[in-house]
Amino acid sequence: MRKISKALGILGIAGALLSACDNKGNENAAAGAGAESESTVDLSDLNIAYINTDSVINNYQYFKDKSAEISEKGKRYESELSNRAKGFEQEVANFQQTAQNMTPNQSRAKQEDLMKKERNLVTYRDNLMQELSADEANLYNEVYDKIQVFLKGYAEENNLEMILSYTRGGGVWYAHDALDVTASVTQGLNDAYDPAAKPAAPATDSTKEEGK
Repeated sequence: MRKISKALGILGIAGALLSACDNKGNENAAAGAGAESESTVDLSDLNIAYINTDSVINNYQYFKDKSAEISEKGKRYESELSNRAKGFEQEVANFQQTAQNMTPNQSRAKQEDLMKKERNLVTYRDNLMQELSADEANLYNEVYDKIQVFLKGYAEENNLEMILSYTRGGGVWYAHDALDVTASVTQGLNDAYDPAAKPAAPATDSTKEEGK
């Protein structure tokens, strides 16, 4: 399966940092004029960590298990499609061999029937591909949600104000290794994952009735 681009977007980081700088500047300008605002954040006191997003996702057992399920589903669909395609090809070959014994009307009717079956086969193939793509997209959405929920609790437990997402070509170009909590987060996610938990009831495959 192709890999969909993966990144946990970092929204508002620049704005938050600029806001903190502005607050500190205003504090210096108004020194002695009043109490310090409770919303002011000293950048030197920020507790920040980061995760290698790709590494967390690829080593998250839930993601690996569900990816394997989608892969197996793709193999089943590929086999079904191959069998249908072979049957159609055989039907075309039989028509080519017997067409000379048919009347013009019979030949024309058979050609129209074969064209319809070919269109149905193409539609069936496209539906299978769309279903697999949707499964993959839904899996990534689920994984992002699970990671986001876990990171909120992780940040609270470890007194972190911010957890950045590090991906090649992303917004973070350098971070000290001491701030890397990738292994800890991955371990925590896997500890919380129960593969024996009852999965949600699967949706009925609408594509199975296509292409017949």
